[in-house]
Order: sequence, then C-alpha cells, then structure tokens
Amino acid sequence: MFKNTPAFSGFAVDDIEKATKFYSEVLELEVSKPMGQLQLHLAGGHKIFVYAKPNYEPANYTVLNFEVDDVDAAVDELTKRGVKFEIYNEGTLKTDEKGISRDSRGPVIAWFKDPAGNFLSVLQPR
Repeated sequence: MFKNTPAFSGFAVDDIEKATKFYSEVLELEVSKPMGQLQLHLAGGHKIFVYAKPNYEPANYTVLNFEVDDVDAAVDELTKRGVKFEIYNEGTLKTDEKGISRDSRGPVIAWFKDPAGNFLSVLQPR
C-alpha cells in the first residue's frame, strides 16, 4: 500500500529554539521551520520533523542515528563542540572513556543527547 509513498519520521522536544540551535549549529544540519516547528534536512533528501510537545518527556531510546566513517573522529569533533557522550558500564553495554561502545556484536557506536534529552548516536558499521 505505501511502497511508493513518501514518508518521514518525527520526534518531540521541549524547546524548538534550543533544538534549532543545536541541530543547525552543533550538528551542522540544514534546517527549516515549517509551521513554527523544526525540520531537519538529512543526506539523501530525507527529512525529520521535530515538534514542540506540551508535557514533553524525552525518549528513552535512540531517535536518530548518524552513520559515520570514523566514530572516534566524530566523537572527538562533537566533544570539542560541547557534546557530552553517555558512559555505560551496565551488563553487556559498556563504553570506553570517550563513550564509545566497541562490542563485536554490533556497530561501533556512541550515544549523546540533544538539549531536550533525546538520545542520538554516531555509529560506524563493521
């Protein structure tokens, strides 16, 4: 039914202006502001709609993954821009001191949060 239908994803934040600044200045994404909300323009023509939500609560899962060629380089650059990476040492989920998980069962990945507390990641496929 939807095989040839354009689609897009979205997620909520508590403050559109903070989100706009973070996504455009820190992550250097192209953004637009349809209907007073936020649209992220990703590589390949993909779009993500980011909207303000009353009684907002951050997602407790990763809402957006950025595939990169070198996670270490991406983490280093984002750290210079003030991004704090999550450190985990729980069960099988472990990260190094930079916040990078190098578990052989999945991609090399590091998680961080946007200003609203939503989880994002940079990951490098194996």
